[in-house]
Amino acid sequence: MIAVVGPGTDVDAEVLAMAEKVGRLVAEAGHQIVTGGLGGVMAAAAHGARAAGGTAVALLPGDDPSAANADSDVVIATGLGQGRNVLVVRSAAAVIAVGGSWGTLSEVAIAMRAGKPVVWVMGWDVAGIPAAPTAEEAVATTLTKLSAGPDPGGS
Repeated sequence: MIAVVGPGTDVDAEVLAMAEKVGRLVAEAGHQIVTGGLGGVMAAAAHGARAAGGTAVALLPGDDPSAANADSDVVIATGLGQGRNVLVVRSAAAVIAVGGSWGTLSEVAIAMRAGKPVVWVMGWDVAGIPAAPTAEEAVATTLTKLSAGPDPGGS
């Protein structure tokens, strides 16, 4: 699975379109996506993945499975609040962050500490995190990093 993370609220149309395209491209490459399961970037990525015949896994912060976006195929209500960010990242082989928010930054940090490949598109400029200008480049860079194996510099 590849995690697609990003803001759940206050997201503009350009970021949502990018997230949907990332979800679609990940699914077309044969991977499942995992998200935090709510709105915004998470819903857009799930929609893109499902439209391409892929699977979207939702790890919700709350206890109510009905809170998941409509395009989530597998829904797990963790009841962990923001702690579910750890589960989203740890369940994925890599992370593509789309847009920027404090929650997104926490997921990026968790992934970096875990040595997982991370690519950020339309996000914050953070030293050590590669930025991709397009969904195609974000997914291609992620897939290249996955084929190269684990990053020993994590943790």
